[in-house]
Amino acid sequence: MAGKLPLKADHVGSLLRTEPVKQARAAYASKTIDKAALTDVEDREIEKIVQKQIEVGLKTITDGEFRRIVWHHDFFSGFEGIELIEKERKATFGGGNTPKPITSIITGKIKNNQHYMLEHFKFLKRAVEKYGDGTQVAKFAIPAPSVIMYRSIDEKEKEIYPNAVDLFHDLGVAYREVVQALYDAGCRYLQFDDTTFTGFNDETFTQRMIDATGLSKDAILQLIIDTTNIALQDKPKDLITTVHMCRGNFRSKHLHSDGGYDYVTPIFDQLNYDAFFLEYDTERSGGFEPLSAIKRRDIEVVLGLITSKHPELEDPAVIQERIQEASQYIPLENLAISPQCGFASSEEGNLLSEEEQWDKLKHVIHLAEKVWDKSATKLSMR
Repeated sequence: MAGKLPLKADHVGSLLRTEPVKQARAAYASKTIDKAALTDVEDREIEKIVQKQIEVGLKTITDGEFRRIVWHHDFFSGFEGIELIEKERKATFGGGNTPKPITSIITGKIKNNQHYMLEHFKFLKRAVEKYGDGTQVAKFAIPAPSVIMYRSIDEKEKEIYPNAVDLFHDLGVAYREVVQALYDAGCRYLQFDDTTFTGFNDETFTQRMIDATGLSKDAILQLIIDTTNIALQDKPKDLITTVHMCRGNFRSKHLHSDGGYDYVTPIFDQLNYDAFFLEYDTERSGGFEPLSAIKRRDIEVVLGLITSKHPELEDPAVIQERIQEASQYIPLENLAISPQCGFASSEEGNLLSEEEQWDKLKHVIHLAEKVWDKSATKLSMR
C-alpha cells in the first residue's frame, strides 16, 4: 500500500468551468474555432484554476476536469476499442435533469495506446510546479474501470466480447498500463471515481447490470473487485490510489439516491485502494455503522460531509460532531474530510457560483484544522 493520504482536507476534483472555457467549448462545438484554439483557452484557464486552488490553501491540486465534457466517457474514449457517441436516451437525475446524451460503445478489442489524458496530467503537474511552493501535489482523477457499465451495448460488441468477463479483463489490463504511464509521468496521487458501488442500492440499475453482464449481483461485485485489482496490480508503493464512491452529480442532482454502504464496505479490504471517499452530505447515505466492517488498519476514509450541490455553509459544530461519530468506527487519525463530490461532474456544473465554490473549499480546510489542528492542511507525502 502507498501509505497515508497527504493531509486531512481534500476535494474530489472537478470544478465549475470558468466563462472563457464555456465560451470556447461552445465555439468549438459550433466549429467556429479549432481544437488548437480550444486547447489554448483550456491551458490558460487551468493555470488560473491551479493558482486559485493554491491561493485558497488547498494542497491537492487538480485541473478541475476543464478539458472534459463529462467525468467518465471522455476518458474511456482514450482507449483503442472504445468510442464516444451521441445517444438517443438520456440518463435522468433527481428533479428530471438530463445531461448531454453521450455514451461509450465498444468497437474493438480494448487496448491502451498512449492514452491522450497522459498529456493532461503532464500539463497539470507542470502548472503545480510553476505556481506552487513545493507543498502541493498534482492530483488526477479518472473513472474506475467498473464505470464502463454505463456504456451502450449493441450487437457489434456482443460479437467482439461474447462475455463480460473477457471485456473487463482487457479493460483492467489497459488501465494498469495507464496507471503505470501516469506514475512514470510523475503522478503520485491518483483517484478513481466509481458510481457502480452505490448503484447496488438501486434496484433498476442493479437489474441493468445483471442484464448487461448475464451475471448475478454478487458475481458482478466480484467482477468489479477483480477488474479493479488488475488495474492496480503491482502499483508502485509511493503511488496513493483512492476511490470516490459517487452517487451521481449533475446540476446539483443525484443519480443514485438512497441507501447506505452496508453491501459494499465488507469488500473494502479486498480492494487495492489506500482510501475511500464516501458521500455523507445527507441522510440518504445512512449512518457510519457500515464502516465497522473495514478491518484493514491502513485504510483511510474521507468523509464527504460538505455538499458541493448547494451554496449554504454547513454548521461547523454539526460537522465536528459527525466526524466524532464516525471515529467510533474508524480511528480519527484514519479519517479526513472533503466535499461529497466535485462541483462539475459535467461541463454544465452544479447550481452555485464560483465564489460559493471557493467558500466551500475554504470551509473544508477550516473544519479540518479545527478537528485535526493546523498540521491537517500541511502536505506530507510519505
